[in-house]
Amino acid sequence: MTSGKGQPRLRDQVRQVIRTRHYSIRTEKSYWYWIRYFIRFHDLRHPAEMGEREVRAFLTWLATERNVAAATQNQALNALVFLYARVLEAPLGEIGDVVRAKRPARLPVVLTHAEARAVIDRLDAPYWLMASLMYGAGLRLTECARLRFKDVDVSRQIITVRDGKGGKDRTTLLPTPLVAPLRDHTERMVAERRSNGAATRVPVTLPYALKRKYPHAATSLQWQWLFPSDNVCSDDDGNLVRHHLHVSSVQKAVRAAVRASGVGKPAGCHTFRHSFATELLRRGTDIRTVQELLGHADLRTTQIYTHVLGKGFAGVVSPLE
Repeated sequence: MTSGKGQPRLRDQVRQVIRTRHYSIRTEKSYWYWIRYFIRFHDLRHPAEMGEREVRAFLTWLATERNVAAATQNQALNALVFLYARVLEAPLGEIGDVVRAKRPARLPVVLTHAEARAVIDRLDAPYWLMASLMYGAGLRLTECARLRFKDVDVSRQIITVRDGKGGKDRTTLLPTPLVAPLRDHTERMVAERRSNGAATRVPVTLPYALKRKYPHAATSLQWQWLFPSDNVCSDDDGNLVRHHLHVSSVQKAVRAAVRASGVGKPAGCHTFRHSFATELLRRGTDIRTVQELLGHADLRTTQIYTHVLGKGFAGVVSPLE
């Protein structure tokens, strides 16, 4: 799709602006998904020919006909606001009365320590190690999958999360029980790397700017994925590269382990992160510290876990007592 005579395709325009601003690849894929959805909803009309009225109609349709979650509707809105403001340079005005998807007040599902161990113990390598990091360090699945050699400081027992949610970096703890397994895991990968020889090494994917600035980083040890994919793929230039383990394979393995464990809860990968937070609070960790470890910008996001624990009822005595 072109945006006019002599203009690059809209897809290329979106990609260029996103990468100039150093947004993550997940954001790029998400934004383009909603932009394309918006265009198809309006019978392939170019966004430059549309405006607030069409955006309002699309967002209302998502809520009333597709029954999307509030977060999903907001994601679609963010993508379209970005498209008009940053790509087409025609910012949207007042969108008006959009039917908003309801955001239900639900508490997260959490596992007890015994239940988390029961699930982890039913996972094979490397999934058990990844699940242990999600539960023991409070990592999101994508953050865990994107870990590189350089992000793990075994001597200081610190994990550095790069480009987390919202594009933020943070540090979190490396649990003592995982020091030895992680060391064994990395040593085994280094040995395999040496046995394969330099000629057969496939470079790993790198952020756009770094690939240009440090052309040899993609083959250096420090930039290697901690959990690499077995398969290779092609980058935008047609070169073979290795990506990290796909998150869907981890999700599938965890779901199977949850069923096998018999915990009887609708748990998944993100449940480990919820369980990390509740366990820390249950053991007396200051909520501000938990907020920093989780990388929450707003303390109110972290406070949801106090409701899971029932700490908001401290000192309240039931009439039955």
